[in-house]
Amino acid sequence: MEKDTRCPCNSGETYSSCCGRYHQGFNDPEIPLWPGTAETLMRSRFSAFAANRPDYLLATWFTDTRPAGLELDTDMVWRSLEIVNTEAGGPFDTTGVVEFIARYKVGKKSGAQHEVSSFVRANGRWYYLDAA
Repeated sequence: MEKDTRCPCNSGETYSSCCGRYHQGFNDPEIPLWPGTAETLMRSRFSAFAANRPDYLLATWFTDTRPAGLELDTDMVWRSLEIVNTEAGGPFDTTGVVEFIARYKVGKKSGAQHEVSSFVRANGRWYYLDAA
C-alpha cells in the first residue's frame, strides 16, 4: 500500500500517518508502536486486511483465541470501514467492544461484513479477542 494514499480505515489521514505507522512499527524491538484504544486497533486491523498484512493481524490477536496461521483472500478488496458503535476500549479500560461494517468487493460483487468485535488489553496493549 502506498504511504501517501488515503488510509483504508476512513480516518481521512494518509496510510503512513494513520494505520501504516502501526503496521510498520508494531514489532520494533526498541520502541514498538501499538494502538492506544480498541477502536484504533480495529481500524488498523481493517487496514491490515486491505494491505494484506497477516503478520500484523496475528500479532494483534489475543493469544487465547489466535489461530496458528492466517491466509488472506487476495481476490477480496476491502473498500471502507464504518464504525457503528464503541463501548469502553479507552486508554484506561481493560476491555472494549467495537461494532463496525466493513465493505469489500470480490470481482464485480460487493458485500459488507457487519460485526461486533471484542477487545482486551493485556500488558498495556490492546488485542482483538473475538467477534459476535
